[in-house]
Amino acid sequence: MAPRFFCPQALATGGLYALPEAAAHHATRVLRLGTGDSVLLFDGRGGEYGGRIEQAGPGVRVRILAHDAVEREPPLAIVLAQALPAGERMDWLVQKAVELGVAAIVPVESSRCVVRLAGERAERRRRHWEAIAVGACEQCGRNRIPEVRPVVALGDFLAQSRNLAGMRLLLDPRSQQGLHALAPELPAAVVLLAGPEGGFADEERAAALAGGFRALRLGPRVLRAETAGMAATAALLARWGDY
Repeated sequence: MAPRFFCPQALATGGLYALPEAAAHHATRVLRLGTGDSVLLFDGRGGEYGGRIEQAGPGVRVRILAHDAVEREPPLAIVLAQALPAGERMDWLVQKAVELGVAAIVPVESSRCVVRLAGERAERRRRHWEAIAVGACEQCGRNRIPEVRPVVALGDFLAQSRNLAGMRLLLDPRSQQGLHALAPELPAAVVLLAGPEGGFADEERAAALAGGFRALRLGPRVLRAETAGMAATAALLARWGDY
């Protein structure tokens, strides 16, 4: 497969487009692409575009030759609401969640989160995670960029989630219900709420359950904060998705 690059401007067959600076650097400095090489571009609006490099420095310009309407989105839309893990684990989590097929990622701040983000610092991190999501789409073949939403306090997220359609699941090792307890019909969507290191506090767990979330256990083993959401996403897509 030809190398893939995200180009945020609306693409059309026959057009000549400049790659974003970071993508151009990766194309020429890392992949060593040059004039005449084939690439694939996508703009997040659906499908991908086959093209050929017509200029390889300074800057990279690509002539679009054809459009392929292929889509690689799963039939089940999963919103992963992840309590912020410590260190740089959220970077890994965003990358893998996008590869697995989530539709959106909501960074959540709960009482046991070590990481605290607010204001401009929170927005910088959101943009950083958004760039990771773009890179993951370039690698895995997705043509639509999952939304990385702003950091939100758990209480605010629970209030907002009351208006969300579909199934709401709280990942909770104390629950007695596993995936087998879920109805077999494909839900409209699934909201997964995954906790930080140490899990949610008792009052947070109670608030989630009172807000319509259903507690779900992923087997008898306690998973790490960055693992639980990934395991649940894979299991749900194996059941209702395209695995």
